Amino acid sequence: MLTYEPDESLAHRLDPRAKLAVQIGFAATALAHTTPRALIVFSALTAVAMATARLSLRRTLVSYRLALVVLALAPLLAGVTVGPPWFDRSAAVASGLASYRVLLILLVSAAYVRSTPVRDSRAAIQRTIPGKPGQLLGVGVGLVFRFLPVLRGDLRTIREAMAARLGTERGVVDRASTIGMLGVTRAFDRADRLSLALRARCFAWNPTLPALAFSRVDYPVLGLAVVLAVSAFY
Repeated sequence: MLTYEPDESLAHRLDPRAKLAVQIGFAATALAHTTPRALIVFSALTAVAMATARLSLRRTLVSYRLALVVLALAPLLAGVTVGPPWFDRSAAVASGLASYRVLLILLVSAAYVRSTPVRDSRAAIQRTIPGKPGQLLGVGVGLVFRFLPVLRGDLRTIREAMAARLGTERGVVDRASTIGMLGVTRAFDRADRLSLALRARCFAWNPTLPALAFSRVDYPVLGLAVVLAVSAFY
């Protein structure tokens, strides 16, 4: 699973607020423009984002393999019709272009995750959105980034334990239900332990967060974010 990795890349040196602005602008304009020419431009921007974060495309696609299966099935399901001609090619193409846009957004998000510490993300959100709403969103983002890898590791451990006990010879429904029940049980156990750990560490809604400051390299990125956001309306 993709997580933050220390590096000296350009993306790592950017202010997290500038990177968040680019993500929002990119997602908005990518969902607004559906032409193949626009997708070529978005693909180039995605490649630049991944290069600035030194993000491996193969590794990212492996991490997103489950999402890729869903994105690949969407055009096939969209093209199926109840009666003749049984498969609507135009609907399948439109769904395929939509799936590709979602994939590009995921890749840009992966570049952000790899290049931004969790504390910096929380600081960017809390200093952009004032008051309790910003604090609540900041805490939520921090917990999601820290909690999901743990849950993913639990599911991997459950699957490996089942395989070691010849669980692969059981039916698909039986295996899925067992993994699901054990996964939910582990998730609730993790949540209880997390709650206890937060209380033991005197959890604060407004802790001392890392200082953030825009540098000269951030202003062109902010300009790009504005251009992307405005282009969503044209």
